[in-house]
Amino acid sequence: MDDAVVTPTERPASRSIGILTRVVRVVGWTSIVVGVLILGFVVQQLFVTTWFAQQHQTALAEEAEQHFITAEISETEYIPPAPGGTPGNGAVTPGGGGWSTDEQPPMDSERRTLLIESRPETGSAFAIIRIPTIDRLKDGWVVVEGVQLRNLKNGAGHMPHTPLPGMPGNAVISGHRTTYGAPFHELDELNPGDTIEVDTAVGTHIYEVREVIIVRPTELWVTEPRDGAWLTLTTCHPKFSARQRLIVFAELVGGPNWEVIYT
Repeated sequence: MDDAVVTPTERPASRSIGILTRVVRVVGWTSIVVGVLILGFVVQQLFVTTWFAQQHQTALAEEAEQHFITAEISETEYIPPAPGGTPGNGAVTPGGGGWSTDEQPPMDSERRTLLIESRPETGSAFAIIRIPTIDRLKDGWVVVEGVQLRNLKNGAGHMPHTPLPGMPGNAVISGHRTTYGAPFHELDELNPGDTIEVDTAVGTHIYEVREVIIVRPTELWVTEPRDGAWLTLTTCHPKFSARQRLIVFAELVGGPNWEVIYT
């Protein structure tokens, strides 16, 4: 009878090895699945969104061209800002400066007339921005009204509470740097003196880069009004991160309203 007795001395070790193998297998497959999902997300963000944005650009360019034809263009008197003054009498003036209702401009000052266009509807294409020194922008990228995600999916976005390009003050345009066409991907390559062109219904406005800086996302002063006529471009920094903001300040140096504003 002693010969018939089997002692299962190896079974506990075998059972432990089997459980460990299953755990390793589950962890391995889970890691593979997670890796594939992450890779798919990266591909979707970097390539799929860019492909769709580029396809949308064709339709948006046609919409912008139609806007150039149908937009209502009017003339309005422009009164240059006076230091420390406030805008008055209903004239178009840069934010943060102007003649008060009690302080009129000198009598010998020449009357100035600005060309202005009607405000575009949110989400609509109304301008085209070109930067000759950046390959992806040398042929132009459409600008839409609004900076919500749904707006920036299609093109660069104009901040609604700021003036339109070519007008006195500080026109602000934002754009993605790594997704949705990444129109501002190489914005950090701009240098003072580089040219930026913006087509609107009024005409082509030419800006010259004055400064390129990096700020925190909370530094909203970069969007505040400025004397003269400025274009401020904003995008995320560094690439693939939203930790900071890359800011480009450019001043108007040519266009339909340049002489009126700077004479």
